[in-house]
Amino acid sequence: MTTLLVRHDEAEQLGSTPDTMTLLADVSQTGGHLSTNRASLGRGRDGATPHFHTASAEMFFMLDGELEVLNGEEVVTVRTGDMLFVPPHNHHAFGATERSGADVLIVFTPGVERFEYFRMIDRIRRGEASPAEILASQDRFDNHFVDSATWRAARAAA
Repeated sequence: MTTLLVRHDEAEQLGSTPDTMTLLADVSQTGGHLSTNRASLGRGRDGATPHFHTASAEMFFMLDGELEVLNGEEVVTVRTGDMLFVPPHNHHAFGATERSGADVLIVFTPGVERFEYFRMIDRIRRGEASPAEILASQDRFDNHFVDSATWRAARAAA
């Protein structure tokens, strides 16, 4: 394995302003050590719905703005400069607050294949794929969806 440098202008971009995803490094590029992306969400916009991972931890580092994050059975606000670590099996979800957009670096470790998952979400957003494809891929991408009354209430109140 060699050092990996991903230049901003060479990274794959998904979505469109204000909601974009920058794919930085996937497991095939890091020898399985991590996968990482940068998510930008417009004010009040939802990111990921409630889910958990069985094998990977997820780290959120706030580059700018505010992010509401479901963390188990509570919702916390992560602000510029904050870091939140979510261990495997912990239910979580995230979205930008109504006060601010969010620019967040997300790291999975150990790495799990994520780029194809994000591309699939982008195809669904554009109407080129069915949401059923995401449900059918939960084991492949270690992304298992759950229901959360806590999250629904928090986002409805926003």
